[in-house]
Amino acid sequence: MKNIVLIGMPGCGKSTLGRLLAQHLKRPFYDADNVLEKLEGKTIKELFAVSEACFRDAETRAVRHLSELEGCVIAAGGGVVKRSENIEVLKNGGIIVFIDRLPEKIVQDIDTESRPLLAAGRQKVFDLYAERIELYRRYHDHIIDNNGEREAALQALLELARRES
Repeated sequence: MKNIVLIGMPGCGKSTLGRLLAQHLKRPFYDADNVLEKLEGKTIKELFAVSEACFRDAETRAVRHLSELEGCVIAAGGGVVKRSENIEVLKNGGIIVFIDRLPEKIVQDIDTESRPLLAAGRQKVFDLYAERIELYRRYHDHIIDNNGEREAALQALLELARRES
């Protein structure tokens, strides 16, 4: 059984939708950021304090670990697309689903101070979106729109999972 890997911007709903999807499908759920912190024994904030490259290296190690699992729902980190090797490894045993949420919606919903890359403020969400949108579009197998009700996005994910099973 293939993994279902959710990619998208920080705050787009990957973790929330991923948990709900996993519950409905009775599959294990993994938040890549949490897995990364457990594997590294450091917080994301601590890794970023060293450098973004340090964090990205740790992220790649976590992705490799997660890609060895089967039949899981995985919420990838927002910047996982910055390294094509991450996507290649995740695609080997999974389908990549881009959770598309407009930056205008994200800034209404998230606490930017709790996220290291977004600590610079709400404008950073728009900057990251502009920087990453083409990567999300390039690497996805499927897109789920998450600009309306969360339940609609979840239903679309469930339908997709049933088709892909």
